[in-house]
Amino acid sequence: MRWPLALVALVAACGSCADDAPEDGGPGGGSCTAAPAPASGEGTYYDATGAGACGFEASPDDLMVAAINKPDWAMSAWCGGCVEVTGPSGTVTVRIVDQCPGCASGDLDLSREAFAKLSPLAAGRVAITWTQVACPVAGPIAYHFKDGANAFWTAIQVRNHRYPIATLEAQKDGAYVAIPRVDYNYFVQTSGLGAGPYTLRVTDTRGHVLEDTNVALGDNVTRTGAAQLPSCP
Repeated sequence: MRWPLALVALVAACGSCADDAPEDGGPGGGSCTAAPAPASGEGTYYDATGAGACGFEASPDDLMVAAINKPDWAMSAWCGGCVEVTGPSGTVTVRIVDQCPGCASGDLDLSREAFAKLSPLAAGRVAITWTQVACPVAGPIAYHFKDGANAFWTAIQVRNHRYPIATLEAQKDGAYVAIPRVDYNYFVQTSGLGAGPYTLRVTDTRGHVLEDTNVALGDNVTRTGAAQLPSCP
């Protein structure tokens, strides 16, 4: 089942979150919109490192990761989000860090470590179902400025978030302006955002909104935000 479009444009409300108050201080909140419907497909495995098409660094201490199929990639919309995967022998939560170009809609290519929690590796390919869940992150969200980012070409990646990120906006002349998303999981303003510091607004796919002020520009650096986006019940 394909569902990335619902992921980036959810409209059916499911009520307010039980913990709408943001964690770790700072502004944030919003109501939970409906989660995407569960998906099904085939699970395979590869030698995952945590790095991949989503542009994250390798994460040797956290290899519960997966690559999502190309039809559901949807301009990197799933990157950094988590799904709970159920297979023949168990269930595992993985973070989406990569794309699987040869996988069909609904398929996931998991790390060896994650696949082993669903089935013996010798099976190679198994039937799976999966559904979106909140990532078990700690601390506030973060903004990573791509190498080469500057006042005239500004590329920002949102990291350490519970749900996939729908939009990133920057305040300009007193109003928020959307920063376009590109296929390699950055929000890129090709004409630049100026020298900064910036006021940014993040909206995740469950409808939570968070604003951060005084985010300083950098070249291949990560800036820690003020808060974490809430989770849904």
